[in-house]
Amino acid sequence: MSKIADAAEQVVRPIVEANGMELVEVEFKKLYGTHTLTVYIDKPGGVSLDDCELIHRAIDGPMDELDPTEGAPYNLNVSSPGLDRPLKTLNDYKRKLGEKVEVSLYAPVEGKKKYIAVLDEATEEEITLKEGEKTIKIQLKQIAAAKPYIEF
Repeated sequence: MSKIADAAEQVVRPIVEANGMELVEVEFKKLYGTHTLTVYIDKPGGVSLDDCELIHRAIDGPMDELDPTEGAPYNLNVSSPGLDRPLKTLNDYKRKLGEKVEVSLYAPVEGKKKYIAVLDEATEEEITLKEGEKTIKIQLKQIAAAKPYIEF
């Protein structure tokens, strides 16, 4: 995470949590030629446009006071992480227990580098996937990327 995103997260997190939501991530990058600070929020049942507007209004003043870019212009966005939000934290994994996930690995486990299976368990160190009757245990440090599996 960038220094700007880190500083913004310190200001934004308590505001988001005070409004009953979870701060997923704060990201600072150039989008379409403009520096953009994006605050990703979530809550059980999903985030609405009204939720994004509420948080945007709540953090706008504190972000102006913080001035994370030291006077340089930037856009401030508040967004949901989307349906295909990457699973990064233990809470992310726990929210998806019993659902299909797509897991890509750095190196093969049981001969495969990619699994699409039901997430059965999640701990601080590993996840357990179910492929039919087969159970696969994968250490979190072996996971390159994990996200919900979206079927069309």
